[in-house]
Amino acid sequence: MLDTTLINQPAKPVIVALDFANAESTLDFVQQLNPNLCQLKIGKELFTATGRYLVEQLVLQGYRVFLDLKYHDIPNTVASACKVAADMGVWMVDMHASGGRRMMEAAAEAVSNCSQPPLLIAVTVLTSMTQAELAETGLNLPIEEVVMRLAELTRQSGLDGVVCSAQEASLLRQQLGEEFLLVTPGIRLHDAIEDDQRRIMAPKAALAAGSSYLVMGRPITRNENPAEVLLQINNGLI
Repeated sequence: MLDTTLINQPAKPVIVALDFANAESTLDFVQQLNPNLCQLKIGKELFTATGRYLVEQLVLQGYRVFLDLKYHDIPNTVASACKVAADMGVWMVDMHASGGRRMMEAAAEAVSNCSQPPLLIAVTVLTSMTQAELAETGLNLPIEEVVMRLAELTRQSGLDGVVCSAQEASLLRQQLGEEFLLVTPGIRLHDAIEDDQRRIMAPKAALAAGSSYLVMGRPITRNENPAEVLLQINNGLI
């Protein structure tokens, strides 16, 4: 039976990215956590390996699940995918803002009548991208300007927020208000290696800058005591 005890409770700031290869290792790790500490994110690799089975298992355990598949397709296809995610009990779903207004509006309309519609957010510029890499795609504007334009389009299209770098959170918070969600990957502890992310920030600094939720993978999943790290972040210590 679905554990509904968290539905009316405020979500904690950390979304743990479950970067595991299969359902067994994921569920083993999740035993070290509890739904009062964090939300969970399932991305493309894990979802491709496990399908909706793992999503539904985690929802049944009481977790809010962010399905991070970054939809980018014709409006009807993305709308239908968001509706399926809502039927699975997913808490949050994302898509690429570059898919445009019609795509995002169709997604918002598709879930509007669900009993528990998921939060819909849009990716602005991937936090792994540098200014030079962005230019290679034909966008010669500063990253911050591209992020702002796409975030404003997302808001106008009726979505709940965006995925962005914490380095852009302060400006977005000023321009788009307190209710607009800012979900920020690239969050690292001070002693962490930068790895594949480029525009990074520590948890306490990101929250101070205006981030609503912090997506954290390896700093949590590879820690010997992930629950303790989450408690420190939740208490504003790191």
